[in-house]
Amino acid sequence: MLSMTRRDFVPTLAGLGAASAVATAQTVKLKGRIKQGATRGCFGKGMSMEDMCKNAANLGLKGIDLVGPDTFATLKKYGLVPTMVPGAMNLAGGCNRKEDHAQLLPKMREIIDLAAQAGAPNVIALSGNRRGMSDQEGMDNVVAFLNQIKKQAEDKGITVCLELLNSKVNHPDYMCDHTAWGVEACKRVGSPRVKLLYDIYHMQIMEGDIIRTIRGNIQWIGHFHTAGNPGRHEPDDTQELNYRPIMQAIVDLKYDGYVVHEYSPVRDALKSLEEAIRICDA
Repeated sequence: MLSMTRRDFVPTLAGLGAASAVATAQTVKLKGRIKQGATRGCFGKGMSMEDMCKNAANLGLKGIDLVGPDTFATLKKYGLVPTMVPGAMNLAGGCNRKEDHAQLLPKMREIIDLAAQAGAPNVIALSGNRRGMSDQEGMDNVVAFLNQIKKQAEDKGITVCLELLNSKVNHPDYMCDHTAWGVEACKRVGSPRVKLLYDIYHMQIMEGDIIRTIRGNIQWIGHFHTAGNPGRHEPDDTQELNYRPIMQAIVDLKYDGYVVHEYSPVRDALKSLEEAIRICDA
């Protein structure tokens, strides 16, 4: 059985769930050049997977991120894709320690098979925390792990996405916390099926210079996450990231993967999600 060790959703603020759980989004017309998805947390608290999928389809979303096999049938019913399947690792214990590889490899192989059967395009991978380890030793170990699963990923048509996270605010000590480190790891693996999950919120905190970084590294990016900064809330005019030109840059680069919203709403969840979708509809 798949062990859900990755976050299932981003927690939302108390009190948002009751209205959102019964609300139904109006059908939204989009340009559709960006294939958008969302994580569970964007829908507020208390919403069933059935209602979540119904609303996602009405809003023009293509899929739901960070969901496992127990959701696949419901997503399929509404024409949605499990856009990113949780991997075998958690945020603290990733693949940067060789002594953990023997335990992680069979789980990761099982998850890749399950994702392929469900038509999911991506499975997430996490570096893990440094815990005193040098970045170079950690990269050697991450590359060694990814090298052992890349052929299976290639054969199954699954992209393993190594996630970039910030170590400044949310995930202290996380190793894969800069684009350059993640890109170098992907280059060393050398597979079209091993790329990065470029989380715009996290990389704004660590690096900034988002558009230039995306343009310079798009070949190594397999998936995007969005959120506003500071606070990791709606990507709207209350925060410093301007998502309209970021999405236009992604469109101009002819990126054909998914852009998925992953934030905690502070207002009506469905209205906020519709606004985020429209902002990112380049």
